[in-house]
Amino acid sequence: MKKKPVQESRRPSTGAASRIYSRENVSRYSERARQRRRGHAIRRGILIGVIALFVCVGTAAGSWISQVMGRINNGEIITSDLLTTLLDTNVTQEPFYMLLLGTDGRPGEDSYRADSIVLARIDAPEKEVTLISIPRDTKIEYDGKTIKINAAHAYDGAEGMVEAVNELCDVEISHYAEINFEGMQALVDALGGVEVNVPDRIDDPKAADFVIEPGLQVLNGEQALAFCRSRAYVDGDYTRMRHQRIFLAALANTILNKMDVGSLPGIINSLSNMVVTDLGIQDIINLVNAMRGMDTDNIWTANLPSWAGDDTWIGGQSYVFVDEEELEKMMDRVKAGEDPKGPQTMGDTGGTSTTTGDLSNNEASDWAYGTATTSGSSSSSDEDSEE
Repeated sequence: MKKKPVQESRRPSTGAASRIYSRENVSRYSERARQRRRGHAIRRGILIGVIALFVCVGTAAGSWISQVMGRINNGEIITSDLLTTLLDTNVTQEPFYMLLLGTDGRPGEDSYRADSIVLARIDAPEKEVTLISIPRDTKIEYDGKTIKINAAHAYDGAEGMVEAVNELCDVEISHYAEINFEGMQALVDALGGVEVNVPDRIDDPKAADFVIEPGLQVLNGEQALAFCRSRAYVDGDYTRMRHQRIFLAALANTILNKMDVGSLPGIINSLSNMVVTDLGIQDIINLVNAMRGMDTDNIWTANLPSWAGDDTWIGGQSYVFVDEEELEKMMDRVKAGEDPKGPQTMGDTGGTSTTTGDLSNNEASDWAYGTATTSGSSSSSDEDSEE
């Protein structure tokens, strides 16, 4: 079999060669070379520019994070003594307690009161939350003195409140968050409002100069503040505490299930001007992601078993007394991750399951007069009827 001859390279004719290597073409080749070098230079310039942009963006992002963290972890409130008092936990891997305070503080004030006190047990792996309201006038012994629990904040700030609640409820708090009421109003507006199922008509001149009718509606900051502050009801401060727990659940629903992820940086920036907490930005983001999708109507809720009356006056001041035996039973259930089956009003000792959804489905008078219906009480009656 004959091998196919290898094709010889075609050499240009003398005339063709003279045309290819003419001076005119040498100039063209030189121009093309210059264009290639210029193209390489442009690409290098673009690359350097992109790298510089990333460096600048990274520096700006680092600066932004540093500024936000400086505000949200305000060192005047989140002190080294407070951090030493808090129990270290992994917020996404294990249950933990967090103390939530609403204060009447104003910018520049050194001393102010804790006006709203809520102990939250958060279990991210199970997507479960329990909210326990503590009346601000609760009598405690602190540094050898009889005081109202919110005065612990005036004495020793956040650390004093954490120590007082740890002692009262026999828990170890891991995290702390504080917001003043003006900040809460601004936060709600920054979120574009919060949808709340309002159970009672709000008509309280001391809380607002407007009326809020009952029903499911989006509250703006001013309306949310009135909802959380009004206590013109039969059981006064206990209705106010129920409203605060309803609002916390609604706020959680907005952040966890309704908020546009793209607005998160702006919300965090707004949050840092209104909320002070020991949590870092990454902890907050991780916790939000871990809790996404939870049904916030199923948050367990209660207030401390307590009462106030003619027998709770000391030194001319009215206090709220705690039923310590009932509190211990309730907290044992909370620690076990169970339904607290605690009370929702003054003088009640609880006994039925109650969620934040149940709170919205009953009026203040229902709780005060014992006619409220809950998911727990209805299930109990079903079981009784089956027997």
